Amino acid sequence: MLDIKDMFLVILYIVLIILVIVSIVFIIRLIKTLKNVNKVVTEVDEKVNKLNGVFDIVDKTTDVISSVSDKLVLKISNGISNLFKKKKKGDIDEK
Repeated sequence: MLDIKDMFLVILYIVLIILVIVSIVFIIRLIKTLKNVNKVVTEVDEKVNKLNGVFDIVDKTTDVISSVSDKLVLKISNGISNLFKKKKKGDIDEK
């Protein structure tokens, strides 16, 4: 007959076998999940790369608009300052 030590060893071995089997099943499911996540990340990366062209176009367009508006503001401010300079020179000549 089995004594108490042998019985605990048998129970311990059974629990260890169950733990190994559960761990293997968990690892297999984890690998499947990681494959699905990898597919999703790849699809998102492809879509982002497609949108990079659109963002480049928007960036270049805003740069052009900013440059044009800067030039326009510079011309307007130069025109206004030239008007005041002419007015001041006219005032000096009259005196």
